[in-house]
Amino acid sequence: MTGANLQTTTADEFTTSDGARLRVVEEGPADASVTVVLVHGWTLTKHLWDRVAACLPTASGVDVRTIRYDLRGHGESDPAQPGSASIRRCADDLAELIAERVPAGPVVLAGHSMGGMTIMALAERHPELVRQRVAGVALVATSGGDLATPSLGLPAPVAALANRGERVVRKRLAAARGKRLSPQSSWMRPGMRWLLFGTGPEARDVAVTADWVAACHPANMAAYREALIDHDRLDALAVLRDIPTVVLSGLADRLTPHTHSRRIADALPQAKLLIYAGAGHMLPLERTAEVTGRIAELVAGAAR
Repeated sequence: MTGANLQTTTADEFTTSDGARLRVVEEGPADASVTVVLVHGWTLTKHLWDRVAACLPTASGVDVRTIRYDLRGHGESDPAQPGSASIRRCADDLAELIAERVPAGPVVLAGHSMGGMTIMALAERHPELVRQRVAGVALVATSGGDLATPSLGLPAPVAALANRGERVVRKRLAAARGKRLSPQSSWMRPGMRWLLFGTGPEARDVAVTADWVAACHPANMAAYREALIDHDRLDALAVLRDIPTVVLSGLADRLTPHTHSRRIADALPQAKLLIYAGAGHMLPLERTAEVTGRIAELVAGAAR
């Protein structure tokens, strides 16, 4: 029976070793030759990857199965318990998810922002898993470190003021008891558009991004921000040196500027580095076709 005859879509939960329930969506043939696991970024959800996942089978020209899921403390997954809102725990969750849901066959990993950092932490914490199972990696709008005081594309004095304000807000979020950052998201759209998008974004993309951020768990949001500050994993990229890798960045990215992607590419001389003019941080939305195409190339290579 061919993969086309086994096409399925399922949405269910995956329970990690410490009891956190993660919401997972799987699509594609059960006997697909390649599985792609898509990992979203800080304050976002699995739905960041919806359009990419929908286009991958056609773009790659092979049977492909996709798995996307909400990181703990995000989307429909359980909030992260105290001490577990960390990139290293996200890496362990990813390792457990692969072990249970993709026990055999090649895996392509694609991570956006903190999702890319999760893949780096996976390489650091589970190098044999990466070497034995991973056939391709896409690092999208991400960083190997140096995220304590982002410049945000602002003059240095203004950026310093913005970072001081962020630290004050972070402390308040850490003490918050609510489950959502905000009951409404419309007021957040101008800020999301400025911070996360490049030139001429679609209004629907800005609106849905604001929805995702508004729904984020406040205390987890603050804890993950601390984890981003501690993230320093350029050395872990050595594990990926023999694995086909693409590094994608937006020239107008304020959160993880293209200089961060260039540092990653310097650590991975075999990687393909692509920087998109006019694009910001939200490449899976702003440059869906291009991001899909680059992941599809990895899928086609893994299937050969």
